[in-house]
Amino acid sequence: MAKRPTPPGDEHADRPTMADIARRAGVSVSTVSHVLNGTRKVSPETMQAVEDAIAKTAYIPNTLARSLAGATTQSIGIALSAITNHYFSEVVGGIEVEARRHGLMIFLADTHDDPEQELQTVRALHQRRVDGIILAPSAKPKRSLDYLIERGLPSVLVDRMPDKRFDQIGVDNAAAVTALVNHAVSFGHRRIGFIGGHPGFATTLERIDAFRAAMAANGLAVTPDYLSSASGTTTDATQSAHRLLSLTTRPTAILASNNLTMIGVMRAVRECGLRVPRDLSLLGIDDFEWADYFEPRLTLMAQPCNEIGRQAADLLVKRIASPGSRRRTVRLSPALRVRESCGAPA
Repeated sequence: MAKRPTPPGDEHADRPTMADIARRAGVSVSTVSHVLNGTRKVSPETMQAVEDAIAKTAYIPNTLARSLAGATTQSIGIALSAITNHYFSEVVGGIEVEARRHGLMIFLADTHDDPEQELQTVRALHQRRVDGIILAPSAKPKRSLDYLIERGLPSVLVDRMPDKRFDQIGVDNAAAVTALVNHAVSFGHRRIGFIGGHPGFATTLERIDAFRAAMAANGLAVTPDYLSSASGTTTDATQSAHRLLSLTTRPTAILASNNLTMIGVMRAVRECGLRVPRDLSLLGIDDFEWADYFEPRLTLMAQPCNEIGRQAADLLVKRIASPGSRRRTVRLSPALRVRESCGAPA
């Protein structure tokens, strides 16, 4: 028997609908929409139920279906945290310049370093049919990274480099921390404290490991009390610095792992009535435009933020053009900016 012709306008009649997904997952259609578009937070259990239903029915959202013929949108997504942070602003600036050179429009979204928000952001960018994504992963990025791999969406990880399934780019953290420790040691410091960034970030872990290795290479022990962390805010950094400065035998130098941490440390130093570098030396990672305006001026490790962004966009363009090529991890060299905040121990 001849197959009944599909009525005009009914070419996709057999395709699963959002209502089918909702029935299978036991949720409302609006909830499915929120999961697909990242427009509202839902519980992890609900999100998993919807994802399972999508996988079992091979559901394809209309926005994606229109792109199956191979058309591109000439757009890329950028998903990262703390867009107002000077470091990431510089990175985004580099991405934007390179994207514009290739005729690409960018969509910029803040993940707030929250794994659930990160996953919803990645999904929302995917639903908007971006040709690729540049992501600064959270401390627990597994679901987002697995999503990108399973969908085959060209992606580049920037700053935090936890997964070699992706192209990745950031600074050489080991070189940065080693140079700072060696600089402090050259002034005679032996008691050096370290305040890291958000626990669990790939960058934080790399810098802590580098600090331990650099101290050991100089024949110095790493006192557990001298190791602390902040959660990405100046307030947390201030509290961590107060803990170090309240020790009976306090550090003579403190290394701050990023710009926000350094600002928080300086607040604690002022609140304790200490003078830099007379009472305490300070060093840190992330040079920023205000560093020359502090008194004393800050000794910092400058990251090539703009170049990190530019090369991240270049890596993504190449990944879009050649999905099966070998993945690369690129580490750019930092530069030590020697100023007056590090001196001989008191």
